[in-house]
Amino acid sequence: MENRPIRIALTKGRLEKDTVGLLEKLGYDCSAIRDKGRRLILPVGDSIEVVLAKAADVITYVENGVCDLGVVGKDTIMEMGGKFFELSDLGFGRCRFALAGKKGGSFYGGYGVKTIATKYPNVARSFFEKKNMDVDIVKIEGSVELAPLLGLSHAIVDIVETGTTLKENGLEVYEEICPISARLIANMVSLKLRKSEIEALIAEIEEKTKE
Repeated sequence: MENRPIRIALTKGRLEKDTVGLLEKLGYDCSAIRDKGRRLILPVGDSIEVVLAKAADVITYVENGVCDLGVVGKDTIMEMGGKFFELSDLGFGRCRFALAGKKGGSFYGGYGVKTIATKYPNVARSFFEKKNMDVDIVKIEGSVELAPLLGLSHAIVDIVETGTTLKENGLEVYEEICPISARLIANMVSLKLRKSEIEALIAEIEEKTKE
């Protein structure tokens, strides 16, 4: 472990682009990522190696120690949990979890158990448990906005950025649940064995994200 570069798992897509932008601001050469083709493990200078993965896999790789650090959304952390350290809020990838449903609907009115459609059953369950509300949760993999339109659910719990998709489908936010952004996470063993290297990188990142 000591002889290889620090390995960082990045969530593919927008968080990957934002992280690359941040590393470049810190002076790292990210040309290999910019011209990655189909490669998934890429060098960033001599001291860092980047692994491109799906969000859930970023957590798995960091948890199991094959990657020292990871960049992943708070949404994935809240849904999956896991044994790792959450080190820093990177400040990008900002959005929020929200409860939403048909425009003009009265979600909290009436009796009976409400049905919630979501890609994030653990987040939804936790939210309603805090309200002491009993709900039925239906897990959806694709466009969760369809569920209330088709009568599958009374509402959805989903990530909302601008709210445009909701509006275009005749839905609205009923209640905001919590803000989300990209987080830097670390493997527990790596944080001990490579303490000075990781702390130096974190200090650089935090200094830059404050600017």
